[in-house]
Amino acid sequence: MFLVIGESCLDVFVYGESNRLAPEAPAPVFIPKEQKHNPGMAKNVQKNIQALGFDCDLVTNHNWKKITKTRYVHKSTNQMFIRVDSGDELVKRADLSKLNLEKYEIIIISDYCKGFLNEEDIHYIASRHDCVFLDTKKTLGQWCDSVNYIKINNIEYEKTKHMISKRMREKMVITLGPNGCQHGEKRFPVDKVEIKDVSGAGDTFLAGLVTKFYEGRDIEKACVYANECATVVVQRKGVTTV
Repeated sequence: MFLVIGESCLDVFVYGESNRLAPEAPAPVFIPKEQKHNPGMAKNVQKNIQALGFDCDLVTNHNWKKITKTRYVHKSTNQMFIRVDSGDELVKRADLSKLNLEKYEIIIISDYCKGFLNEEDIHYIASRHDCVFLDTKKTLGQWCDSVNYIKINNIEYEKTKHMISKRMREKMVITLGPNGCQHGEKRFPVDKVEIKDVSGAGDTFLAGLVTKFYEGRDIEKACVYANECATVVVQRKGVTTV
């Protein structure tokens, strides 16, 4: 049994057409045609873990449907015009006091840095369990020393690398977009595919990384598998599961 802890939201995709600019400003006139929505962020991690065949609980904000990421996308080309986020201020800090961490084999922290977890909360979780994976938007520091592995994308890594110790660097799995990922000095490439949408691909990568690591406690094999999972979803529109 796995446990995901972190913020969740509602991902909304509004697909439409645009054939002209507005007369009052150099902005495209968007005509919506259809709308799709699905659970996002921590809920998307949970959904991907479940899709891979594993039981997974979730501790998240109860009002996740009010936290929205709405993307306006050209239906034919899948070009995104704009993303509109709302409700971030409604996320309240989690109450971890009654959480039984010991019943879970692996804990995954999916921290989108919207207030559900602070640094002390993450340190509390990691210091009380022997297998914790962290995916966070926060600048890294000593508060995540007890985490076993840290999944981070290359842009986030460049922003926070000045705060990273050698010990922390050894725990990192850095995603590199179409170039795969890196752990330590070893890179794990991916096959070249047509990318339609990278939304939620990091959540899928994290789910693949955790589930394969659970099966054999081999982080290199987990990196290869996580790449394969993410490659599947980037070839689809929207936020999807593997």
